[in-house]
Amino acid sequence: MRRAFSLLVLAALPAFAQPAPQPQPAALPAPVFHDFATVAVYPQREAPAAVVSRNESRIAAELPAVVLEMNAEVGEVVAKGSVLARLDPRDYELALARARAAEESTKARLALAEAQLKRARELKAEGFISADALLQRETELAVVAAELKSAAAALATARHNLDKCVIRAPYRAIVRSRGGQVGELAGSGVPLYTLTEAERLEVAAQVPAREASDLAQAKDFHFVGQDGHFALALLRISPAIDRAARTREVRLAFKGKAPLPGAEGRLEWRDAQAHLPAEYLLRRGKELGVFLNEAGKARFLPLPEAQEGRPVRAALAPSARVAGAGRHALSDGQALTPVGAVGGK
Repeated sequence: MRRAFSLLVLAALPAFAQPAPQPQPAALPAPVFHDFATVAVYPQREAPAAVVSRNESRIAAELPAVVLEMNAEVGEVVAKGSVLARLDPRDYELALARARAAEESTKARLALAEAQLKRARELKAEGFISADALLQRETELAVVAAELKSAAAALATARHNLDKCVIRAPYRAIVRSRGGQVGELAGSGVPLYTLTEAERLEVAAQVPAREASDLAQAKDFHFVGQDGHFALALLRISPAIDRAARTREVRLAFKGKAPLPGAEGRLEWRDAQAHLPAEYLLRRGKELGVFLNEAGKARFLPLPEAQEGRPVRAALAPSARVAGAGRHALSDGQALTPVGAVGGK
């Protein structure tokens, strides 16, 4: 009986010694492809910016004179043509009077010279004077006529100098500083006021040089500051690069309402170039890129500018088929089975 039991146990051992079945690996999901046009993004860019006036002028006296009036104060908004200052005009009024007298004297001499020339021509016709005498009268008339032109120019200069004694605002402006005082001598070229034009405002922004070249095709420019968002239109991009900051200056105009001059904020715009979202990138070897479905085969397209976690510019046709879910199982040149996909097969 004991021997029979032992044989029974030995017979059962092979059955228990067989290895347990191993679990089969889960099947990888089939790759899904999307039209590039459906997944492309247009990243928003920004750069530091400030509101500047197209004109900031230092208004100076154009001639030396004592200041009689200073009519504007710092922070005041002055209208175009308003009187900012008045200078003592007496010396220039006297100069104008002298210029008028000189012109009148020259006109009288011209009238005399014309009369003498007329009489000389009559005498020459009757043979009483020589040709040289007639030529002398003609020369005298020409000299006096030239002197009259000079006297007229001197009179105009005297009038202009007198006008300079009244200093006016060249445009509607904000008074930024006042440099003159009543009673002091205003020197020629010494600023009395500094004005900032209040209406023609621009945004000046420093844009990275690598992005500035594409800015002309960008869209939706806005200045964003503490007063809100303001729509802009691109005016010009400087062709020069700042060597220290590696930026180029960009100027833009406000389409409507504008903040105050001197306001600081940032320029925002949307890139005009289509970018591939970061989640579609994958690495093969040392290269980052994307898998495309080209004629039923997977093709790996390296994107040299790609960086982990950031959208990358991709010069792809809108209909290019970009691998999404399941892309990690793909290999370059792999034949693709036509399966359901987003945006088509």
